[in-house]
Amino acid sequence: MTQRLGTIRVLRHESNVLRSNPLGDPFVRDLPVYLPPGYEDSSYSFPVVFFLSGFAGRGQMLLNDSPFAPNMRERLDRLILDGKIRPLIGVMPDCFTRYGGSQYLNSPATGQYEDYVINELVEFIDENFRTLQNSATRAVAGISSGGYGALRLSMMHPEVFGLAASIAGDCYFEACYKPDLFKGFRGIAGDTQKLLDSFFDETAAKGKYAFDGLNIIGMSACYSPNPNGGFDLPFDPETGILREDVWKRWLLHDPLRMVQENLENLKRLSLLYLDAGTKDEFNLDIGARALSSELSKFGIAHIHTEFDGGHFGIKHRYDPALVAISNATKSR
Repeated sequence: MTQRLGTIRVLRHESNVLRSNPLGDPFVRDLPVYLPPGYEDSSYSFPVVFFLSGFAGRGQMLLNDSPFAPNMRERLDRLILDGKIRPLIGVMPDCFTRYGGSQYLNSPATGQYEDYVINELVEFIDENFRTLQNSATRAVAGISSGGYGALRLSMMHPEVFGLAASIAGDCYFEACYKPDLFKGFRGIAGDTQKLLDSFFDETAAKGKYAFDGLNIIGMSACYSPNPNGGFDLPFDPETGILREDVWKRWLLHDPLRMVQENLENLKRLSLLYLDAGTKDEFNLDIGARALSSELSKFGIAHIHTEFDGGHFGIKHRYDPALVAISNATKSR
């Protein structure tokens, strides 16, 4: 007898909040949704996990085929059919911007991506699928910038996402960003537009530090935007000298520094799961340790795990994160 598998539905979502985004990025986007085995033949409602992509990624990429590792559909099928997690609906948003990413927050330089997820996509999914429509059955998870988004969205909106899993999520900015600022300076080489254009020209030569430059541009647009559009770099583009006033604006968005002002929200979470590799190239294991220490200081319940590995090729870490989410998800 053939084993029944989950299915992927790709919806087209037209966003109101992204319609006038300053970069002219699409406001109509594909939204892949995973439906568990047996969804079509049942009348049950299911918990939901929003999977947030890392920097320079979007939801559809979680479904890329690989001969060496399962994509998200295959991973969820295996975990569900093996009885390791309960059947769930998986949502894979596209929050890509011309600057590489949105960090899942609202910015006058990129657009209202926090509002896009919280105010539009959650309701859209609840309207179109049989979901358990409460925060105790709705999770957000991601790797790298997706992990940062999971931390931020759950910390700011526990009434929407009651469970969060951050795998190597951006945290403790002195550790994860500051060491790479000057690589970004070399990549930008005094001309942000030229560097940006090169990423959309597949024939253009890109230097050794090009991605580092794009990363700093993307983070600047999120963490140090100007009120009427544009952004400030955290260093002088001609000399590379650190701009302390701009760097302080970045730090306001560091999850480590957001804990104390969001204690009541954090206490409302059913699950806060932190994971990172002990050889993470961006020191995000140090960030996770620092965040865990800060959470413990204020008595915030959480799970902190580590593994032997770096920052790349770590999608397998979704497995224990999903088990933790499944175990912490309430039935109603």
